[in-house]
Amino acid sequence: MLRMAGLRSTDKAFSIVARAAYSWGMAKKAARKSSGKKKQANQPKKTQTFLSRIRRWVMRGAVVVACVFLALVLIYSVVNPPITHTIWSEWRRLGKVERDWVPIEEIAPVMARAVVAAEDANFCRHWGFDVNAIRDALEDGGNRGASTITQQVVKNVFLWQGRSWVRKAMETALTPVVEIFWSKKRILEVYLNVAETGEGLFGVEAAARRNFGVSAAELSPVQAARLAAILPAPRARSVTDPSVYTRRRAAAILDGAATIRADGRADCFED
Repeated sequence: MLRMAGLRSTDKAFSIVARAAYSWGMAKKAARKSSGKKKQANQPKKTQTFLSRIRRWVMRGAVVVACVFLALVLIYSVVNPPITHTIWSEWRRLGKVERDWVPIEEIAPVMARAVVAAEDANFCRHWGFDVNAIRDALEDGGNRGASTITQQVVKNVFLWQGRSWVRKAMETALTPVVEIFWSKKRILEVYLNVAETGEGLFGVEAAARRNFGVSAAELSPVQAARLAAILPAPRARSVTDPSVYTRRRAAAILDGAATIRADGRADCFED
């Protein structure tokens, strides 16, 4: 009897141990499954967190860049730009460049009018973009330029040459900012001093001295018109030995300069 009771106790003990072991194993298995599910659930969260960080850094970078450009716009409204990307590129290519900054008061008025007549006849009447010129360019299949003087200043002073969409988008964003903080007279003054006017030449002062041996203040109407006529392609066109096209273009510019003076389209930059 005692032996049978002992066996029953032993079996009962083994049964309890077995059930406990089974329960422990099942609990461990369930814990592993739960842990795996948590890891899987956390993976999308980690991905979302990483993407959120990237977005935040991109936004912060964009804000910093915008602030830098805004600061430069404000500074250059009163301080003359010391250099531009094009001037720097030409200096690297040629080893030297000629450029003499002069205030607009020391540039012949006919030179300013000639440039406006040649490049942007409605300069005084738009806010940075000439909608009519853009429409005409689109109708012409994009073969005709539609950039205003303000857009060219933005490209020359703050950006770089080229036809990339990134540059064009930045130019479009900066143009109204320049129009807000700069006067029309200041925009034209900067343009007349940074525009490429020949091989290694920048600004109308350097061009006047090299081509005609006079200062920008002493330019005659014909000389001013010829300088304005070469601006779209200053390296390909000659001021001192103009082609038939350049002569005709200069004559048209001379007439245009007289027209904008007569109809008031030069009032925003002439006293």
